[in-house]
Amino acid sequence: MSKKVIIVGGVAGGASAAARLRRLDEEAHIIMFERDSYISFANCGLPYYIGDSITDRSKLLVQTPEAMYKRFNIDIRIDSEVIGINPENKTVTVRSKTSGDYEETYDAVILSPGAKPIRPQLPGIESNKIHTLRNIPDTDRIKKRVSEDKISSAIVIGGGFIGVEMAENLKEIGLDVTLIEGGPQILAPFDAEMANALAKEMEEHGVKLLLSQTVQGFEEKGELIEVRTASGINLTAEMVILAIGVSPDTGFLRGTGIELGPKGHIIVNDRLETSVSGIYAAGDAIEVTDYVNGTTTAIPLAGPANKQGRIAADNVSGLSSTFKGSQGTSIIKVFGLTGAATGNNEKTLQRLGLPYHVTYVHPNSHAAYYPGATPLTLKLLFNDEGTVLGAQAVGHDGVDKRIDDIATTIRFRGTVSDLTELELAYAPPYSSAKDPVNMAGYTAENVLTGRTAVFVPKDLDSRDSASTLLVDVRSEIEHANGHIPDSLNIPVDDLRSRLSELDPSKEIWVYCQVGLRGYTAARILQQKGFRVRNLTGGYKTYQLVRYQAGQRHGGDQPEKTAAISAPAPVIEAARETAAAAQPLRVRDQELRADAELDACGLCCPGPLIQVKQKMDQIQEGQILRVTASDPGFYEDVQAWATMSKNRILQVSKKADGMIEAYLCKGGLPEIEASNPAFSNVSSQEGTSMVVFSGDLDKAIASFIIANGAAASGKKVTMFFTFWGLNVIRKPEKVNVPKNMIGKMFGAMMPRGSRKLSLSKMNMMGMGAKMIRGVMKNGNIASLEELMQSAIDQGVEIVACQMSMDVMGIKREELIDGVKIGGVGYYLGKADQSGINLFI
Repeated sequence: MSKKVIIVGGVAGGASAAARLRRLDEEAHIIMFERDSYISFANCGLPYYIGDSITDRSKLLVQTPEAMYKRFNIDIRIDSEVIGINPENKTVTVRSKTSGDYEETYDAVILSPGAKPIRPQLPGIESNKIHTLRNIPDTDRIKKRVSEDKISSAIVIGGGFIGVEMAENLKEIGLDVTLIEGGPQILAPFDAEMANALAKEMEEHGVKLLLSQTVQGFEEKGELIEVRTASGINLTAEMVILAIGVSPDTGFLRGTGIELGPKGHIIVNDRLETSVSGIYAAGDAIEVTDYVNGTTTAIPLAGPANKQGRIAADNVSGLSSTFKGSQGTSIIKVFGLTGAATGNNEKTLQRLGLPYHVTYVHPNSHAAYYPGATPLTLKLLFNDEGTVLGAQAVGHDGVDKRIDDIATTIRFRGTVSDLTELELAYAPPYSSAKDPVNMAGYTAENVLTGRTAVFVPKDLDSRDSASTLLVDVRSEIEHANGHIPDSLNIPVDDLRSRLSELDPSKEIWVYCQVGLRGYTAARILQQKGFRVRNLTGGYKTYQLVRYQAGQRHGGDQPEKTAAISAPAPVIEAARETAAAAQPLRVRDQELRADAELDACGLCCPGPLIQVKQKMDQIQEGQILRVTASDPGFYEDVQAWATMSKNRILQVSKKADGMIEAYLCKGGLPEIEASNPAFSNVSSQEGTSMVVFSGDLDKAIASFIIANGAAASGKKVTMFFTFWGLNVIRKPEKVNVPKNMIGKMFGAMMPRGSRKLSLSKMNMMGMGAKMIRGVMKNGNIASLEELMQSAIDQGVEIVACQMSMDVMGIKREELIDGVKIGGVGYYLGKADQSGINLFI
């Protein structure tokens, strides 16, 4: 007698189980119930159909009921929802759109109900302008809004994979897009610094990010819908995409005896059998074992779901297959970048209290001398035994295969030594003789064998300058273009001749751009008797950690897109002045380059050094076109041009990750004098001020001046140092680790603007209260209102890193939107300002 097997749900888990079951048992009576009309579709491809990357809707349909019946002889019943199971009678209750409610008997059941989008009960949540994306009907509704209704703006709520993919695709088809995320970063499977690289890519392509924002409700306003946040930021758009996560769709199983986890996931053993004999489960609705650490978790990914469907079918058919757990290997495209992760991240390891080490490498995707090489960032996590615990990578090319290599190593409980020994395919267009995976293994092995000691960027926050010395071993040009505060610059090639400048009683902390020169310096110093540590991943990793995603929105920073260019009259003036080489079209402006430089494949400082050498060879007023593949070159070349008194005419990022820049040697002074267009980009149109005082009256005066200057169109930078830092402290106490001096300063100094005293006639605080009362009665904005107005107008508020270190103030204690900078940063702003004040 044939076995009757019921499969609840299609798509990845259910459809793969049905196909596998038929291949194993030709005589089985297989019934698949699917409550929607589509049994198997490419749900991972839905955002790309909305964004027009996939133009043929039919290609989203992996299998149709007709095709699956014809090939596999499966009884497929669409628009039929299983609403109950009776294990004692071995029946399921079905609610069909065409046949009503009825019962069906079974010999075995495979549950694949999937998960449903979380839709919190917030005011206004029922608006038809709010959409979720989980299936084909959802896709059709969103596609109609963007294609037929021609909407122009959208707000995406949720920074997970679906949220980021939707934000990208909506932006790609021309919508104004804002993404709101409740946590401090997007893409939780990545650690913050790796997520920052992807967030930066989104912001540079025009997606506005709002992080650490909780949505409290919605309200329709005509054709628009308003999204209200707990912080008071209210945004409007024509459509909202809700992508804050999913929950297992298992409500129909309650009371059946099938054991569920605390969040409703189905509990299964390694054979994927539930607590009820003969009932199996697969896909997004089940709890699985984390393959790396052995704890239970839920990983709603298509790859594991397909494997689980196959294993469940094996066990229904009498084969003894087991599911050993999932390591959460995932990948995402974010405009020109790719991000991928496997295994555990730092957050997970810290939460579980598992000890680990971390290293970073920034190698090229393939041999630097072969055209098209672009850098990627690879982070490796491993334990004291060398076992690989996890990895993350971000780059333009080659990310997928590197993560796949490491994912395979993790699956076989491999070590960092295994990574060094992997023999991977090499030819110049595809890799390097030492593949990035090998390089990650080498750096990790060096740590475990004691050949080097490393530190990570967050260690800088607790570094004791009395017992350590921070040394930048990069070139002078790199150091001048940006460095970690309080670091001494000794290029690695000069290190042996300058050892006398180092204090042997202190531990030497060295860093370079990506870690390699730092390692060389560390080896030199160690063998000379110094105690030394190297910053793993170098200054590039430091910049990733320091990047503040979400600060471009709301006026804190000017919004930066993927291309920056001088005004058209400036380009035209430059074109007419420069001697013509060959005409090039740049954003519809014809620009003639006198010289060309290909700096692709070079890592910092290579591109900058070659730019300087090339600029030294051309004449004043001539134009140099540069192409480079190092992502840092996009901002490095702008900073270098300002520092070296040259002019950036245009810098842009291409889809393949390449960066193209047009620089004019000098400032074209003869054109500046005669062409008013240059006055629009003059370096003397800003206002800068040092706010040294923490007195209420002086703080009020400084923000009145700042608001006035900003209102007149000037770019304003306020540099807060020493007692002035109290003005921009948060009023609430922030628990951050501090040394004894820091705790003393924190206790004695006023916490925030409302605690400031007057410089004269303070009268134990009464004077400050009187001034505030007079201002209120006179309808004069308070200090706090003036501060918010300044921020809204784009005033740049910078806290002095050195003063923060001296006074024990941490970044977390300052109000949102504050930049951290050094004296060099302020002097750069002052150099561009016509007005400089000290308050």
